[in-house]
Amino acid sequence: MGHRLSRIVTRTGDDGTTGLGDGRRVTKDSLRIDALGEVDELNSVIGVLLAEKLPADVATWLAEVQHDLFDLGSELAVPGYSALAEPHVAGVDERLAAMNADLPMLKEFILPGGSRQAALSHQARSVCRRAERAVVALAREEGVSQASRQYLNRLSDALFVLARVLNRAEGQGDVLWRPHRRGETAGE
Repeated sequence: MGHRLSRIVTRTGDDGTTGLGDGRRVTKDSLRIDALGEVDELNSVIGVLLAEKLPADVATWLAEVQHDLFDLGSELAVPGYSALAEPHVAGVDERLAAMNADLPMLKEFILPGGSRQAALSHQARSVCRRAERAVVALAREEGVSQASRQYLNRLSDALFVLARVLNRAEGQGDVLWRPHRRGETAGE
């Protein structure tokens, strides 16, 4: 690590700007800082999920994801730097395939919910999609690695499947969406 944080309050951002890893200053509402903030929020939501009782293999995987997301944050903070690569994407793909292998095929849409752990995984999924949108928006204007965009896309899928896995582990089924439910009577 090149720089150690010796103090947190610097007051250098009081003018609405923040420093990038390459020394440049940008506005706090720039696309790059927005993407960085969305990835940071995703990492925080995963931290909340990790505070729950989870299967050991899930907790280990999510801890690795947090490190990957911090790496992605460093990539976003230093224009031109790449931290995530194809093996990171392949790792999520492998995890996704392993989690999906034992789940029944979905025939209907599901709602976020079920167990607390599953609901938090759904929340992480939706924040991941927002982070992905922010990174894609940044990529239209500035260079962002393809692996970073792919990682977030695959991770949101994996978090969706994880929610199903966590519901199953808690003995709960998926919460199925019931379209056209107006007019149903109780018990139908």
